[in-house]
Amino acid sequence: MRTVAVVLAGGVGQRMGAATPKQLIEVGGRPILALSIEAFDRHPDVDEVLVVMAAGHLPTAAAIAEPFGKASRVIEGGDTRTASTAAALRALADHPGDTRVLFHDAARPFVDRATIDRVLAALETEAAVAVGVPSSDTIVEVAGGVVAAMPPRETLLRFQTPQGFRLDTVRKAYELALADPGLRATDDCGIVHRYLPDVPVRVVAGSERNLKVTHPLDIVIAEHLATENPPEAQ
Repeated sequence: MRTVAVVLAGGVGQRMGAATPKQLIEVGGRPILALSIEAFDRHPDVDEVLVVMAAGHLPTAAAIAEPFGKASRVIEGGDTRTASTAAALRALADHPGDTRVLFHDAARPFVDRATIDRVLAALETEAAVAVGVPSSDTIVEVAGGVVAAMPPRETLLRFQTPQGFRLDTVRKAYELALADPGLRATDDCGIVHRYLPDVPVRVVAGSERNLKVTHPLDIVIAEHLATENPPEAQ
C-alpha cells in the first residue's frame, strides 16, 4: 500500500502580516516549508511527498524541495485550502484508490514521527483519520454577541494535521463537495464528515509541539522549538 504525503503550502499567510508567505519564513535558520517536507521525507513508511505551493512562489518551493529524495513534484495551489487539496487530488489521479494520503499544513513544521505513525496505523483499518489534542480553554458558541451554548470541554478537541485518508474516500468526498455551490470547509476531514456521513472519522492523538505558525508570536515559539532538541517520540 503506497503512502503519499501532501504538504499544503498554498496560503499566503495574511494573518502573519509578512511580505513573504509564512511557509517560506526561516526558523532556526531553515524555511518552515523545508522542516515540514523533511518530517515526511525521513519517515520510512512515506513513499512520496507532493508539495502544493502558492501561486508565484513555485520556483522557490521547488528549490527548497529539491534536496529531499521523496519530494516528487511541486504544484500550484488554489485560493483556498479546499482548492489546494483539489489540485493535489488531480495530481494524484493516476494513483490507485487504496493509496494512503496524508494532508499536512506546511505551517506545522514540528510534526513528529509518533504522530505520523498513529495516523498510518489507524489507516490500516479506517478510511479517514484526524489528529486532535484536548482543548485547554473553554469553548463557547456565540450568537449576537452573547453566549448561546457552552459545550463540555472534555468533548472538544483541537484538530491538527496530518489528516489521513484512503485516496478513493477523499476523492469521492471532494467530488460531492465541489459540486455543492454552498461549499464551506476549513479542512479535509470536515469535507468527508459532511459529504460522506456514513464514513467515520477516527481521531488519534496529536502533540502540543505540532504548532501551526499563524501569528507573529508563533514565530517566537517556532524559533525556540527549532533550536531545542526534539523530545523522544511519545
